[in-house]
Order: sequence, then C-alpha cells, then structure tokens
Amino acid sequence: MRHTDWRALDLDNAVWRKSTYSGHQSDCVQVADGFPDLIPLRDSKAPGGPTLLVPTDAWGDFIRNVKDERFG
Repeated sequence: MRHTDWRALDLDNAVWRKSTYSGHQSDCVQVADGFPDLIPLRDSKAPGGPTLLVPTDAWGDFIRNVKDERFG
C-alpha cells in the first residue's frame, strides 16, 4: 500500500463520476479515479460530506460478492 496516511490524501481536485453500479438512479455513489491503491467513494447527495476510502482489492471483493448475490 503506497498511501501510508490516507488522511493526508488530497481529494480537492479529484474528478468524480457516477459509479457504473449505480444504474439509472439520480441519487448514487460517486467514485474518483486516479488513485492506484484505493477507491474514493462519496454520496452524490452530499458531495461536500465525508469520503469513504476503500482499498482496491477490498472494493473488487465487494463488487464480486454483489454480482454473486451473496448479500441476499
């Protein structure tokens, strides 16, 4: 993991996009690309609110489990 202190991560100039997993909903999860070791996530309804930082491998595991419907 290259980011030893995620609190120091600067997201001020991050380019946010709607997650492809949000479908056609207007309220959705937004993702910022360009961070090699983690996935920054935020709520589109609260863009100035908190950001969740998830390691890329954990995000991949989460998405696989959603696709496999393991949270039924």
